[in-house]
Amino acid sequence: MFSLKQLREALAQHGVTQLLFKELAANDNSKNQPYLGGNLEILNLLPMGEVREETTPSGKTGLKAPLPLHWLRPDGSLTPAPNTQIILYPQYPEIRMSGFLKGAQGGPNELMTVRQAGRMLFLGITSDRRIVGWVTAPDSPLADQVRHLGELKQTGVFRHIPIGTADTSRERLIQRLLSIHQMGWIASQRLDAAGSFCPCNGSNCGGYTLEAHLGVIPNGKAEPDFEGWEIKGHSVTDFVRLGSGNLTLMTPEPTGGLYKQQGAEAFVRRYGYADQSGIIDRLNFSSPHRYGMRNEKTGLTLQFIGYDVERNSITDPKGGFTLADDRGNEAATWHFAGLIEHWNRKHAKAAYVPYKARKDPAQEYSYGGIVRLAEDTDFLRFLKAMAERAVIYDPGIKLEGAGSSKPTVKRRSQFRVKSADIEVLYANTSSQNLLTGGAP
Repeated sequence: MFSLKQLREALAQHGVTQLLFKELAANDNSKNQPYLGGNLEILNLLPMGEVREETTPSGKTGLKAPLPLHWLRPDGSLTPAPNTQIILYPQYPEIRMSGFLKGAQGGPNELMTVRQAGRMLFLGITSDRRIVGWVTAPDSPLADQVRHLGELKQTGVFRHIPIGTADTSRERLIQRLLSIHQMGWIASQRLDAAGSFCPCNGSNCGGYTLEAHLGVIPNGKAEPDFEGWEIKGHSVTDFVRLGSGNLTLMTPEPTGGLYKQQGAEAFVRRYGYADQSGIIDRLNFSSPHRYGMRNEKTGLTLQFIGYDVERNSITDPKGGFTLADDRGNEAATWHFAGLIEHWNRKHAKAAYVPYKARKDPAQEYSYGGIVRLAEDTDFLRFLKAMAERAVIYDPGIKLEGAGSSKPTVKRRSQFRVKSADIEVLYANTSSQNLLTGGAP
């Protein structure tokens, strides 16, 4: 069977760049479901699919999401485990894994159906968001070699084993951003569906122009932009003062409340207000909302449902946060299920890139030589930042031709943070000088 050297080599051949392991307790088996952690931290590492709410026959409510797991076979090949899923009970909190043997031909049945302490579960994470798993017996040479590795980096209940391969996307991203910086002023543009450059007109073209030169085609999917990195272009007036201005973190549509039940038009008609810049027949809903503070323009207050602010803990998996009116009616609600997946997928690694804009002689952008790279986040950091009012709901929704027979709704529900405050959202942030390859 595999030695540690052989396991590393086999996993590296399948594109694994991170190797995690956990020594299993006796009840970590297919019947009782292996315990993966007591917080949301591990979700930063494990790629997962769409999160959904589920209540067991016993009344226990949790969140579930599929995991793209393949088991490594002794001959080095892979066998898919198509029914693997992660179960999250955020109110405890507790994360478990289930379904990992069902439908898997050649999976580790002998080791994962028994009650035996000391077995080791290995999960290898690939750069293209797959998981390769292996299990070894407690008295195997592999287990003995792992126990003698000494002190290892730890994330939750998992420890990291150096594998000899590395995710080099950071270096490639820096090189691409350097080349864009060295281009100087760039015409405002974006990529069309075919991947061809075309003109871009509008206030958000600074981000589109940056993404275009990174090869990113706008598609609206909740995926990172460049090899696992979310790219956040932000406007500045000075490349030295990167902390000025606000940054848009995400733009999810509400999943509950009147907005979801009756539509955006009904929402704006009830809670919006007449345009204050003189535009006739337009209703706006575009005023910043902060946790616990009533917005005088809309009459709505941003509130949590099923989240304990003091403990920074989700108490109800079916909860979320909502804009509520004075009678307690939910005007617009965002549920945890959809947001957890979105946040951990899009923000596990993020690059904040400053740019300057000019309109004369044409609409153009110039990108700075110092960028901020941020890693290691989790959804509870986002909720805590919202509770502390560092993250705000700053919508840009409007109803044009409100009195006509064919009014037009323009939707933009966005959550924003001050540029100077992004460190509250990540465990690790650093500034990178693209020209020198080091700190500014």
